[in-house]
Amino acid sequence: MIKRWNPEGVAPPIGRYSHLARVPAGHEYLIISGQVGTSPNGELAGPDAESQTRAALTNIENLLKAAGAELKHLVKLFAMLSSTDRLAGYRKALQEALTRWYPNEDWPTHSLIVVAALATPELAVEVEATAAIPAH
Repeated sequence: MIKRWNPEGVAPPIGRYSHLARVPAGHEYLIISGQVGTSPNGELAGPDAESQTRAALTNIENLLKAAGAELKHLVKLFAMLSSTDRLAGYRKALQEALTRWYPNEDWPTHSLIVVAALATPELAVEVEATAAIPAH
């Protein structure tokens, strides 16, 4: 079982994430490339960060399933936004997903950066993920 926690001696997280995650021996890592806000047919979910974040997180859910993993196996999310103007939309969609994914608030670790641009100008957000799956 992946252990996630926030130890004393460090300020509490400023969002819905854990400071630490420990993966026990006997797990295989699953690395998910940056997911953007597109539907399975490749169309952009919308022009805003909120709709693109929802789609990117759905893509991560689907990739986990395809690899035989579950949301409980997520260790880290790493998000890149193309502007600080996109923060509110990203945070709203992320909060919705984390509330649904982790009702007990056992959130994975998370980092967020704002970059000058993503791969194409219409992209608002890109989210990478790391998971750890018990080895067979």
